[in-house]
Amino acid sequence: MDYKSLGLVNTREMFKRAINGGWAVPAFNFNNMEQLQAIIKAAAETKSPVILQVSKGARNYANQTLLQYMAQGAVEYAKELGCAKPEVVLHLDHGDSFELCKSCVDMGFSSVMIDGSHLPYDENVALTKKVVEYAHAHDVTVEGELGVLAGVEDEVSAAESHYTKPEEVVDFVTKTGCDSLAISIGTSHGAYKFTPEQCTRNAEGKLVPPPLAFDVLDAIMEQLPGFPIVLHGSSSVPQEYVDMCNQYGGNLPNAIGIPEEQLRKASKSAVCKINIDSDSRLAFTAAVRKVLAEKPAEFDPRKYCGPARDEMEKMYKHKIINVLGSNDNLA
Repeated sequence: MDYKSLGLVNTREMFKRAINGGWAVPAFNFNNMEQLQAIIKAAAETKSPVILQVSKGARNYANQTLLQYMAQGAVEYAKELGCAKPEVVLHLDHGDSFELCKSCVDMGFSSVMIDGSHLPYDENVALTKKVVEYAHAHDVTVEGELGVLAGVEDEVSAAESHYTKPEEVVDFVTKTGCDSLAISIGTSHGAYKFTPEQCTRNAEGKLVPPPLAFDVLDAIMEQLPGFPIVLHGSSSVPQEYVDMCNQYGGNLPNAIGIPEEQLRKASKSAVCKINIDSDSRLAFTAAVRKVLAEKPAEFDPRKYCGPARDEMEKMYKHKIINVLGSNDNLA
């Protein structure tokens, strides 16, 4: 299946515009129909390009054939909402093998990530290069990764982060031919991005996370001027959703994310793709918990998934307009 027949696009042109314009493309992970509806509605109504991200686990959860037509449906839904020429990417997040990336390319994905960051450097280069050669033959763009992010999300898990080494990036990009590079500068996966010991506390006693390593980002951009850079693990873990989850029976102590002002700063640089997953999960779960706590007799999924969808849409629009600046940026 060619992704173009589904109405999808790859990332090449939108990344160029994002770098030149000082904004970043939102890359939102999704696992169900409500998330997809909210993402597309937010992107269409704000006139933003958008990347629909699917992890290996989410692909298995959805079924690869259904997922293919969900992506096609998403494009048509955007048009129905008044977006004449939507720019929607279907992207594999954290692909862990050549076989998985090949399967996604063959099933209509327009972009894939091959994550060999856990491998020795030369093995990462070889694996990434192999994926690039296959993907480029189908005009599919490829994201590689150097450096390791801490945290846990789906199948991705690492106890410690290792910053990307600026001295390696030119060699990696040159040898692999990848189209974008995911780097590690202090972001991390999941809703617990930092331990309390890594943070300070403000006057109200709330945790304040450590700043991102913008010096490392600057050094990478100096080595790769104008090259598309990606930040993973960039959810802000909004305290309002954490509090709502906890208020209605949840247990999320000390959940903390990346401050939005740091993401705004990053989006004005060569960082042209910012990944957000946990914020959507929190918004969805918080809204569902609230409905079920206030209406314990409710058993119609539409009555609690509907408010959850509305809450996610509000969150996505906020990220697009106030954090990433990708609104009003369709070609």
